[in-house]
Amino acid sequence: MDVLLTFTGFHDPYFKGLVDQEEQPGPILSLLSTRSFDHIFLFDTPSTQRVTEETEDAISRLHLDSEVHVLEINLSDPTNYQEIFKGLRVHIHSIIEGFSSARFFVAVASGTPHMHACWVLLTASGEIPARILHVRPPRFVTKEHPLVSEVDLSYRDFPTVRFQDRSITVEESEVDVNSVRVQLGIVGDHSAMQRSLEMGAMLAPSQAPILILGETGTGKELFARYIHRLSRRPQGAFVPVNCAAIPEDLVESLLFGHKKGAFTGAVNDQVGKFDTADKGTLFLDELGELPLLAQAKLLRVLQDGLVEPIGQARAHKVDVRIVGATNRDLRKLVRQGKFREDLFYRLNVGEIKLPPLRERRSDIPKLALHILDRLNSSLRRPKRLSTGALSRLQSHNWAGNVRDLENVIERSVRLCRQDVLDANDLLITEPVTYADPLDVLPYPYEGFSLDEFLGSARKQMLLRALEAANGNQSQAARMLGITPQAVHKFLQQSKSKA
Repeated sequence: MDVLLTFTGFHDPYFKGLVDQEEQPGPILSLLSTRSFDHIFLFDTPSTQRVTEETEDAISRLHLDSEVHVLEINLSDPTNYQEIFKGLRVHIHSIIEGFSSARFFVAVASGTPHMHACWVLLTASGEIPARILHVRPPRFVTKEHPLVSEVDLSYRDFPTVRFQDRSITVEESEVDVNSVRVQLGIVGDHSAMQRSLEMGAMLAPSQAPILILGETGTGKELFARYIHRLSRRPQGAFVPVNCAAIPEDLVESLLFGHKKGAFTGAVNDQVGKFDTADKGTLFLDELGELPLLAQAKLLRVLQDGLVEPIGQARAHKVDVRIVGATNRDLRKLVRQGKFREDLFYRLNVGEIKLPPLRERRSDIPKLALHILDRLNSSLRRPKRLSTGALSRLQSHNWAGNVRDLENVIERSVRLCRQDVLDANDLLITEPVTYADPLDVLPYPYEGFSLDEFLGSARKQMLLRALEAANGNQSQAARMLGITPQAVHKFLQQSKSKA
């Protein structure tokens, strides 16, 4: 006999998804879709009474073999550990005694984080002889990380630490590439993005410098963090430097450091970014903006690992992995004499190009929903996007790429009064590009007929779809998202009018 213990939460039994009015099963129903239980105990609090009633009703309708029990815990504060422990202990001992031969399971996906922690502590201590089940949010589900998984509190497979001549060496352990992607929030499965991610994963374990090329807003710093996390030095510091934001006369001091009195205004020693990033990764963004003198010193670090602070006669060794990034054409800068050729070839051991959004449009809806999900965590009323809004986002050209997309969604979500944003609620303030279908809409005028315009637009879209599908009515219907019968009716009406 299997017994499930769980609190209910505000995502139970169903919650609205991020697109239109779609509903998705909450944590408890998601768990029950993968495994069954003979008895289910729902722990109810004053703030979740309606949720608990609806969850009990949903389970009773969908899972006839499960018997549902509702137990009340009078919590005045759902974040008070003392109250939660006290409330649980009022019930769990009698449950355990009443089902002495049963296998107990605890679900830690519903309720507050404080409730989750209490379940884990009571289980880890042995007070509840149960196994812990975790239900992942849909966006974190992968082949390696299923919807429901068991939390093994006896896990001991940590990296082994060896002490050697006063230094600590941590033996290498396999890094889960997909987990790193999810943790960093890298979204996209377009083939162009997949190629970049695979190349980054292959180059990351080496010590070779990497050059990331991409337009503004494509996520070069995020990609550099991805490489750092997959490298052999993830415990070291990741130090980002925007080369374009440093005054030219301070570049050397900031990168390599200086000694007190080395120049006017140097009243103290300054540690440079290379020393800060020792045993870690130094990310040099906007690399093409580095002055030639600083480029020469950077070349020396790449060649022999030596850093020489301003005002110090002797150089010292540093162990730094360099990842550079630029949105400029470095080869063109080399031809113009603005970037050292030898430095370019030193840096360009591994070159990774990040595709702009217009070259991976299929990723735009996923990115938009990921951004919206993150924003909703800071909003009182969660917002959703209509399919029309997603279509408009996907067709827009996004000159500023992912950063541009983020700005538009945040601006639109925070200023829109509706819970569901439609295409015309998207505040795209920059000039609309040719790829945006709303760009061709006419301005209303005296005598303008909206019905006539929409009828004409529908006719033109149907004709274009039939032309693209070489007359295949079913294929044209799929392209337009309508039924084949609607396409057939249109053709019949056109013939009768002819």
